[in-house]
Amino acid sequence: MLRLPDHWVWDSWYARDDTDRWHAFFLRASRALHDPHRRHRRATIGHAVSTDLRTWQLVADAIVPADAPSWDDLATWTGCTVRGPDGRWYLFYTGVGRAEDGLVQRIGLAVSDDLTTWHRYGTGPLVEADPTWYELLDRTLWYEQAWRDPWVFPDPDGDGWHMLVTARVNTGPAEARGVVGHATSPDLLHWTVQPPLSVPAGFGHLEVPQVAVVDGQPLLLFSTDAAGTRRDGHRIWAVEGHDVRGPWDVAAARPFPHPHLYAPRLVAGPTGDWSLIGFLDHVDGEFVGALTDPIPVRYRAATGLTPVDTSAVAATG
Repeated sequence: MLRLPDHWVWDSWYARDDTDRWHAFFLRASRALHDPHRRHRRATIGHAVSTDLRTWQLVADAIVPADAPSWDDLATWTGCTVRGPDGRWYLFYTGVGRAEDGLVQRIGLAVSDDLTTWHRYGTGPLVEADPTWYELLDRTLWYEQAWRDPWVFPDPDGDGWHMLVTARVNTGPAEARGVVGHATSPDLLHWTVQPPLSVPAGFGHLEVPQVAVVDGQPLLLFSTDAAGTRRDGHRIWAVEGHDVRGPWDVAAARPFPHPHLYAPRLVAGPTGDWSLIGFLDHVDGEFVGALTDPIPVRYRAATGLTPVDTSAVAATG
């Protein structure tokens, strides 16, 4: 488990280097804030390394908010890390700025040769919501402009790259506009926003989307905690599809059972096995803010994505 005595830790993502070390990137903010709700406006992207996904060595933060004025001078939020065909590492992240009081989300990029020292690419955001399909800031409808949590992966046929985004469409009931936003790129640097890969299905937003093929089944994983959009109290969902490129029938999503986990990531093991790692949210009414050890999972058509050992779920709670 990754628990810091002086910082809360929440959303995370993972990369594996050439020496088989795992790199965890995660949002962090000081526990000196006392109120965990304040953490979002103080978030930086932390970094830790491990050989087993259980014992972590904290290293220098990967990205912190930019100097003002900048589009990301308030906080840096959830993203993903991929290796490009040039051998460099690309960290896509969400940024929010002071000029808009943190209400407008955009996606930026930092690049590294070694997964340790990161440099922002360019001076502005890389990908922004396109009003052709997506909702822009309108506080009479929603409390923010949702365009965050980029998940980037290569096209299975070698046709460039895909980015999934937490987004909302610009039509329909305000409390249920959440969709999987989509953008494509030939080179990881130049992106074109595309129509969403899902239609609204009763969720206000679909957070930290990720796709993976688990036990032969393409899956979309997402979380949601938006008020009024939970189904039977569940917050983690998996959707089956024909292809990791979608489209995704979010209405058919099935819940992943865990009482305290949020924003988990599917992490592949060396032998094709899969685990979830996420953060512990509220336990007994108190925000924990720590990353779990890996929770082994598997997919079966009859049951969907489930833990291999339910005692592992109990242990993380």
